[in-house]
Amino acid sequence: MDSVTFSAGIQNRGSQMKINNFELERFFAKYEFSSPYLLCCSDCETMSIAELLAFGEDYSEEMAGLRLGYTESKGHPALRDAVSDMYIKTTADDVLAFSGAEEGIFVLMNALLERDDHIIVQFPAYQSLFEVAQAIGCDVTRWTLDEERGWRPDLDLLRDSIRPETKLIVINFPHNPTGSLATHGEYLDIIEIASDRGIHLLSDEVYRLSEYSPADRLGAMCDLYDKGISLGVMSKSLGLAGLRIGWLATRDREAMRKLAAYKDYTTICNSAPSELLATFALKHSERILQRNLGIIQKNLDLLDRFFAEHEDGFEWIRPKAGPIAFPRLREGSVKEFSRDLLEKAGVLLLPSKVFDYGDSHFRIGFGRADMPEALEKLSEAV
Repeated sequence: MDSVTFSAGIQNRGSQMKINNFELERFFAKYEFSSPYLLCCSDCETMSIAELLAFGEDYSEEMAGLRLGYTESKGHPALRDAVSDMYIKTTADDVLAFSGAEEGIFVLMNALLERDDHIIVQFPAYQSLFEVAQAIGCDVTRWTLDEERGWRPDLDLLRDSIRPETKLIVINFPHNPTGSLATHGEYLDIIEIASDRGIHLLSDEVYRLSEYSPADRLGAMCDLYDKGISLGVMSKSLGLAGLRIGWLATRDREAMRKLAAYKDYTTICNSAPSELLATFALKHSERILQRNLGIIQKNLDLLDRFFAEHEDGFEWIRPKAGPIAFPRLREGSVKEFSRDLLEKAGVLLLPSKVFDYGDSHFRIGFGRADMPEALEKLSEAV
């Protein structure tokens, strides 16, 4: 695996930090903007600024009067207020805004972890959730979901993975790439396991609010555990990736102090127009989410029919939330299958090798309005 090296300047860690290439991002850099039919994207349908500003309130004057100077390093107070409205116990003071979720992950790992610390990461996973910690010098245990049980978490395996030097557990529900969810009981058990040992618990919640059944929705980690940290972003369930606004929310004051101090060495502050537009969007998030869930459900029905028609070729575990799933090719190499599909039909899938998870699965994305056209091309090719 290729890697990049850059100066870290982090106390007690040496002068350089070597990190492996981000395979998913390298894959998308190569194919995303040149492939005719994208059937692997993880975000929901986006919208234009005009569509966003047409939600019934006249924001044009506020946008026109926005001054393009530096913004508050923690994020604009109105933005943090809007984010905190998504939680119950968590306030605006418990929110730190970032330029996307990726920056939040990078800052958290570097601010809270040291070389030789141990972390446990739910797997398969978004690569930065474990790769940044490995680059710091941490020992990472991959806590693999149980595919035979519908991608369920094995809590006994989690308990057995805990060590005296375990400093962080990383979970992701709704899950990327499988679209699975823990039950409420499993989720509370995970919190109890971390709480009994005083371990920080990072919950990647970028697909929260995209559950097909509201009854399945898990509580926000920042509300449920005093050492819990919730990761959120405008990109996934809301489909506003171009705003590049994400956040970490935690009621752990010492952790928040460290996160804010480390951010001074990354972006310092966010884009003022992006923060304003994100605030507008969060005020109308229910309408955006309702629209996106409508697209997801329509496309998911099409996928159910497709995989029922092709059950001899694919194994389909129906997701419970979000715009993504992780089907398995019953025979052959997904890498070769995906390459042939792209060359012959122009359809882009995301092979499981990008997740370092073998060569039998692929991520399929169905949160965009043009997904039926891409699925039709896949059907023709199959």
